[in-house]
Amino acid sequence: MPQLKEKNYTIKDIYALPDGQRAELIDGVIYDMTPPNRMHQELVSQFTKTIGQYIDKNDGLCKVYPAPFAVFLNKDDKNYVEPDISVICDKSKLDDRGCNGAPDWVIEITSPSNPQHDYGIKLFKYRNAGVREYWIVNPQKKTVMVYDFENETKSNQYSFEDDIPVCIYDNLVINIENMLL
Repeated sequence: MPQLKEKNYTIKDIYALPDGQRAELIDGVIYDMTPPNRMHQELVSQFTKTIGQYIDKNDGLCKVYPAPFAVFLNKDDKNYVEPDISVICDKSKLDDRGCNGAPDWVIEITSPSNPQHDYGIKLFKYRNAGVREYWIVNPQKKTVMVYDFENETKSNQYSFEDDIPVCIYDNLVINIENMLL
Protein backbone atom coordinates (compact mmCIF):
# COMPACT_ATOMS: atom_id res chain seq x y z
CA MET A 1 0.00 0.00 0.00
CA PRO A 2 1.84 3.07 -1.17
CA GLN A 3 1.78 6.11 1.04
CA LEU A 4 0.24 9.20 -0.51
CA LYS A 5 2.30 11.98 1.07
CA GLU A 6 4.45 12.71 4.08
CA LYS A 7 1.99 14.83 6.03
CA ASN A 8 0.04 14.43 9.23
CA TYR A 9 -3.44 13.62 7.91
CA THR A 10 -6.72 13.28 9.79
CA ILE A 11 -10.00 11.45 9.29
CA LYS A 12 -11.31 14.65 7.68
CA ASP A 13 -8.77 14.06 4.87
CA ILE A 14 -10.05 10.49 4.39
CA TYR A 15 -13.60 11.75 3.94
CA ALA A 16 -12.34 14.42 1.50
CA LEU A 17 -10.88 11.83 -0.90
CA PRO A 18 -12.50 11.64 -4.35
CA ASP A 19 -15.51 9.32 -4.64
CA GLY A 20 -14.41 5.75 -5.18
CA GLN A 21 -10.91 6.20 -3.79
CA ARG A 22 -10.40 3.99 -0.76
CA ALA A 23 -7.63 4.53 1.75
CA GLU A 24 -6.78 3.90 5.38
CA LEU A 25 -5.27 6.28 7.89
CA ILE A 26 -2.75 4.94 10.40
CA ASP A 27 -1.01 7.32 12.76
CA GLY A 28 -1.73 10.25 10.44
CA VAL A 29 -0.37 8.53 7.30
CA ILE A 30 -2.75 7.75 4.43
CA TYR A 31 -2.35 4.38 2.70
CA ASP A 32 -4.02 3.78 -0.66
CA MET A 33 -6.05 0.59 -0.92
CA THR A 34 -5.82 -1.40 -4.14
CA PRO A 35 -8.98 -2.97 -5.55
CA PRO A 36 -9.43 -6.54 -4.31
CA ASN A 37 -9.22 -9.52 -6.65
CA ARG A 38 -11.89 -12.21 -7.05
CA MET A 39 -10.39 -14.63 -4.49
CA HIS A 40 -10.17 -11.85 -1.94
CA GLN A 41 -13.86 -11.06 -2.44
CA GLU A 42 -14.81 -14.74 -2.30
CA LEU A 43 -13.05 -15.08 1.04
CA VAL A 44 -14.72 -11.94 2.43
CA SER A 45 -18.11 -13.22 1.28
CA GLN A 46 -17.65 -16.70 2.75
CA PHE A 47 -16.24 -15.46 6.06
CA THR A 48 -19.15 -13.01 6.41
CA LYS A 49 -21.68 -15.75 5.70
CA THR A 50 -20.03 -18.37 7.95
CA ILE A 51 -19.56 -16.05 10.92
CA GLY A 52 -22.98 -14.45 10.50
CA GLN A 53 -24.72 -17.84 10.39
CA TYR A 54 -22.85 -18.94 13.52
CA ILE A 55 -23.87 -15.78 15.39
CA ASP A 56 -27.52 -16.13 14.29
CA LYS A 57 -27.69 -19.84 15.12
CA ASN A 58 -26.35 -19.19 18.62
CA ASP A 59 -28.47 -16.08 19.27
CA GLY A 60 -25.25 -14.13 19.58
CA LEU A 61 -25.01 -10.46 20.31
CA CYS A 62 -22.04 -9.79 18.02
CA LYS A 63 -22.32 -8.29 14.54
CA VAL A 64 -20.15 -9.09 11.53
CA TYR A 65 -19.32 -6.40 8.95
CA PRO A 66 -17.38 -6.85 5.71
CA ALA A 67 -15.34 -4.04 4.15
CA PRO A 68 -15.88 -1.32 3.37
CA PHE A 69 -16.77 -0.66 7.00
CA ALA A 70 -15.24 2.23 8.93
CA VAL A 71 -13.32 1.42 12.10
CA PHE A 72 -12.06 4.35 14.16
CA LEU A 73 -9.47 2.43 16.20
CA ASN A 74 -8.40 5.06 18.68
CA LYS A 75 -10.06 8.03 20.28
CA ASP A 76 -8.27 10.38 17.94
CA ASP A 77 -8.59 11.63 14.39
CA LYS A 78 -5.38 9.95 13.13
CA ASN A 79 -6.55 6.32 12.72
CA TYR A 80 -9.18 4.97 10.36
CA VAL A 81 -9.10 1.44 8.94
CA GLU A 82 -11.40 -0.77 6.89
CA PRO A 83 -10.70 -4.36 7.95
CA ASP A 84 -11.85 -7.02 5.51
CA ILE A 85 -13.99 -8.50 8.29
CA SER A 86 -14.90 -6.85 11.61
CA VAL A 87 -16.76 -8.64 14.40
CA ILE A 88 -18.06 -6.29 17.06
CA CYS A 89 -19.68 -7.59 20.26
CA ASP A 90 -20.12 -4.30 22.12
CA LYS A 91 -23.00 -2.51 20.38
CA SER A 92 -22.19 0.73 22.19
CA LYS A 93 -19.17 1.02 19.83
CA LEU A 94 -21.47 1.16 16.78
CA ASP A 95 -22.98 4.26 15.24
CA ASP A 96 -24.02 5.36 11.76
CA ARG A 97 -20.39 5.97 10.74
CA GLY A 98 -19.09 2.54 11.81
CA CYS A 99 -17.20 1.21 14.83
CA ASN A 100 -15.66 3.53 17.42
CA GLY A 101 -12.92 1.54 19.08
CA ALA A 102 -11.47 -1.90 18.57
CA PRO A 103 -13.55 -4.71 17.06
CA ASP A 104 -13.40 -7.98 18.99
CA TRP A 105 -12.20 -9.94 15.95
CA VAL A 106 -10.56 -8.67 12.78
CA ILE A 107 -9.76 -10.67 9.65
CA GLU A 108 -7.46 -9.19 7.02
CA ILE A 109 -6.88 -10.90 3.68
CA THR A 110 -3.45 -10.04 2.33
CA SER A 111 -3.02 -8.47 -1.06
CA PRO A 112 -0.28 -9.81 -3.34
CA SER A 113 1.20 -6.31 -3.64
CA ASN A 114 1.78 -5.63 0.06
CA PRO A 115 1.22 -8.45 2.57
CA GLN A 116 3.70 -6.92 5.03
CA HIS A 117 1.19 -4.15 5.79
CA ASP A 118 -1.11 -6.69 7.52
CA TYR A 119 1.77 -8.56 9.22
CA GLY A 120 3.46 -5.43 10.52
CA ILE A 121 1.70 -2.10 10.81
CA LYS A 122 -1.82 -3.44 11.30
CA LEU A 123 -0.75 -6.23 13.66
CA PHE A 124 0.79 -3.62 15.95
CA LYS A 125 -2.17 -1.21 15.66
CA TYR A 126 -4.81 -3.87 16.29
CA ARG A 127 -2.99 -5.32 19.30
CA ASN A 128 -2.49 -1.89 20.89
CA ALA A 129 -6.06 -0.77 20.16
CA GLY A 130 -7.57 -3.73 22.04
CA VAL A 131 -8.63 -6.15 19.29
CA ARG A 132 -9.08 -9.53 20.99
CA GLU A 133 -8.36 -11.75 17.95
CA TYR A 134 -6.69 -11.02 14.61
CA TRP A 135 -6.47 -13.33 11.59
CA ILE A 136 -4.18 -12.71 8.63
CA VAL A 137 -5.37 -14.81 5.71
CA ASN A 138 -2.80 -15.24 2.93
CA PRO A 139 -4.49 -16.69 -0.19
CA GLN A 140 -1.18 -16.88 -2.10
CA LYS A 141 0.40 -19.18 0.51
CA LYS A 142 -2.91 -20.66 1.71
CA THR A 143 -2.03 -19.88 5.30
CA VAL A 144 -3.77 -18.20 8.21
CA MET A 145 -1.94 -16.58 11.09
CA VAL A 146 -4.18 -16.41 14.16
CA TYR A 147 -3.29 -13.98 16.93
CA ASP A 148 -5.16 -14.40 20.20
CA PHE A 149 -4.21 -11.20 22.00
CA GLU A 150 -5.96 -12.34 25.19
CA ASN A 151 -4.02 -15.62 25.38
CA GLU A 152 -0.83 -15.50 23.30
CA THR A 153 -0.22 -19.24 23.77
CA LYS A 154 -3.21 -19.88 21.47
CA SER A 155 -1.68 -17.86 18.62
CA ASN A 156 -0.72 -20.15 15.77
CA GLN A 157 -0.29 -20.55 12.02
CA TYR A 158 -2.67 -22.78 10.06
CA SER A 159 -3.19 -23.90 6.48
CA PHE A 160 -6.45 -23.58 4.56
CA GLU A 161 -6.96 -27.35 5.06
CA ASP A 162 -6.84 -27.09 8.87
CA ASP A 163 -9.77 -26.75 11.24
CA ILE A 164 -9.05 -23.35 12.74
CA PRO A 165 -10.54 -22.65 16.17
CA VAL A 166 -11.94 -19.18 16.70
CA CYS A 167 -10.54 -17.80 19.95
CA ILE A 168 -13.42 -15.49 20.90
CA TYR A 169 -15.95 -18.35 20.54
CA ASP A 170 -15.69 -21.68 22.34
CA ASN A 171 -17.29 -23.80 19.63
CA LEU A 172 -16.64 -22.18 16.25
CA VAL A 173 -14.10 -23.84 13.96
CA ILE A 174 -13.50 -22.67 10.39
CA ASN A 175 -11.98 -24.78 7.63
CA ILE A 176 -11.27 -22.38 4.77
CA GLU A 177 -10.84 -25.12 2.16
CA ASN A 178 -14.31 -26.47 3.02
CA MET A 179 -15.73 -22.95 3.26
CA LEU A 180 -14.67 -22.27 -0.35
CA LEU A 181 -16.28 -25.40 -1.83
